[in-house]
Amino acid sequence: MIHGTGKFASNEVLARCLEAAQPDMITLAIRRLNLEGGRSELEGIDLRRYTLLPNTAGATTAEGAVRLARLARAAGFSDFIKVEVVGDEDTLLPDPQATLEATRQLVKEGFIVMAYTSDDVVQAIRLYEAGAAAVMPGAAPIGTTLGLQNLLNLELIVSKVKVPVIVDAGLGVPSEAARCLEVGAAAVLVNTAIARAQNPPEMARAFAEAVVAGRRAFKAGRAHIGLKAVASSPVEGLPV
Repeated sequence: MIHGTGKFASNEVLARCLEAAQPDMITLAIRRLNLEGGRSELEGIDLRRYTLLPNTAGATTAEGAVRLARLARAAGFSDFIKVEVVGDEDTLLPDPQATLEATRQLVKEGFIVMAYTSDDVVQAIRLYEAGAAAVMPGAAPIGTTLGLQNLLNLELIVSKVKVPVIVDAGLGVPSEAARCLEVGAAAVLVNTAIARAQNPPEMARAFAEAVVAGRRAFKAGRAHIGLKAVASSPVEGLPV
């Protein structure tokens, strides 16, 4: 599970959520950071415990996304970068062409690009071909918590690209995160569903548990889907 850091009521609430979720990676928007005076928005968070995934949220052009990524690198972040380029202000859905352009450029510059995209299967393939280290299709528009809207496309993306698929944006409850992992997603990124929950730390814990359960189920392999009912206690061979 990747844990977001925006929209929390306070840094103290965020710290409690991170403690409950125990994520390996946290994401943060480069444009929200005070790159010269320190990471004030994450004051009190022991950043050494996590792999940081800076993102280019707020960029509306490929050039803007590339510029933010370079700023993050110059500020001492790792080469991980989550590319986000907004294409529509109402839905905040990503701009396919600009995202692809930014991905290609940043891959050339040695960044480890994790590309946020819609659940468009062909776009996911193009980002993979452009060198993205991970493809991050949204379950639903950012911040809506509508949940997984197109399971089929997610399964197709998982089957078509040979890099990790991380479901990003729109998840609402832990069962949806488990479903993503069950069909082969490598991870989920969760922010609003935790930050806006009535009890954020408990929701963070629930998502973490769901991710573990979903991954375990995927590795176990689901039972064959049949159209004919089969008794759980067969009667064949028993005396009549």
